Amino acid sequence: MKKRFPTISFFAFFIYFQFCTAPKNETMNRQDKDKVIIMSLDPGHFHAGLIHKTMYPQVDSTVYVFAPEGAELDDYIKRIEGYNSREESPTAWNIEVQKGEDFLAKMISEKPGNVMVVAGKNDQKIDYINAAIANGIHVYADKPLVINQEGFQKLVIAFEAASQKNLLLYDIMTERFEIASLLQRELSILPEVFGELETGTLENPAISKESVHHFFKYVSGNPLVRPDWFFDVRKEGEGIVDVTTHLVDLIQWEAFPEVILDTTDVQMLTAKRWPTPLTLDEFTKVTRKQEFPESLEKDLKDGNLEVFCNGEMNYTLKGKHAKVSVIWNFEAPEGAGDTHYSMMRGAKANLIIRQGKEENFKPTLYVALLEGQEKALENAIASTLQVKYPGLGLQKQENGEYLVVIPDSYHIGHEAHFGQVTEKFLEYYKSGTMPEWEIPNMIVKYYTTTKALEMANSY
Repeated sequence: MKKRFPTISFFAFFIYFQFCTAPKNETMNRQDKDKVIIMSLDPGHFHAGLIHKTMYPQVDSTVYVFAPEGAELDDYIKRIEGYNSREESPTAWNIEVQKGEDFLAKMISEKPGNVMVVAGKNDQKIDYINAAIANGIHVYADKPLVINQEGFQKLVIAFEAASQKNLLLYDIMTERFEIASLLQRELSILPEVFGELETGTLENPAISKESVHHFFKYVSGNPLVRPDWFFDVRKEGEGIVDVTTHLVDLIQWEAFPEVILDTTDVQMLTAKRWPTPLTLDEFTKVTRKQEFPESLEKDLKDGNLEVFCNGEMNYTLKGKHAKVSVIWNFEAPEGAGDTHYSMMRGAKANLIIRQGKEENFKPTLYVALLEGQEKALENAIASTLQVKYPGLGLQKQENGEYLVVIPDSYHIGHEAHFGQVTEKFLEYYKSGTMPEWEIPNMIVKYYTTTKALEMANSY
């Protein structure tokens, strides 16, 4: 038993073992399987509002909100009201708000809905999740579900409880719906084009993902105001366990599509963390607070706030070398935004996503052929991918790489992906089950990120 899951307590391992050996694909036992009624708990992150940018036939138009008073709740309400009042395709959400510090107890006792949406303080999120599941409520949660190994142990138990009660516990993985990542995955499973994924090395991984983010940016056309606690990594989580959730998820999803993974498939090799310093002026610009709060004084150095939001991990997954890194800057250069870089190295081709100035900061997929199989690539685009994604093309570059030409209609933007993930959650809700690989792979994902933090903090 210790060999299988050596990093958690015996009790947590027992729960994990019970979950992994329980029958899969059990249908959820719901009183009303056709209508989803959302309860939004303490919506402290703007992602909580983004799922309401569109309406869903299966979701009741009334959203029950339980939260403490404050700017975060005001921003959430204002964001949804903006969607309701926009000229093009306005939404019609009806918001019922209950304010107070006892917001969790009120939600549990009144329970006007059947799905809890939570996006906010990541240190508390797992406790909200466990409370919801214990009271028969499905959970649809923004990432990350947990930010340390202690939280991971609780998460394992939460999945077991959800399984026993036939409840959904699902995290919001928007990047699976980004078109360049989708096509990278599609091409990687075509042996005539890609071959097999290389094993790689620590210095030259088989698959790598890098994400660059910015504290100050625009969301739905307005400057994003972040709460001051967002810069407290004890609440938000360090970068190595926050944004990396998406990147680790993509590695699992692309390198081993629909394969059930286990924590024993992960071997952490190296991990490191480092801060981004913020001046008081920068902090004020993004939070609208005129001074650093007392809770962040311990993170001040030479008058600047040091936020440990950057991280890098190198590990193997089923023997394949992978690298994940996240970088946070204060503000993007003019015309730029958050960016993503990815490389998958195959025996026959490398699949590369770049999102720089030359790509007009749009995620763009390139194929570097290693064995001159141009015809195989052309056939793959014409006979396979164009069936799913009409309008795709190929354009040979001066350096010999092939640019996969993606029509602008597929670049719908990060905010729109929240609607797509929600549709997937609703699909699972309606069917009463998720694919067999989803839950084990969520467990492996959070094992990986929290293990990386543990290693980074040990140096």
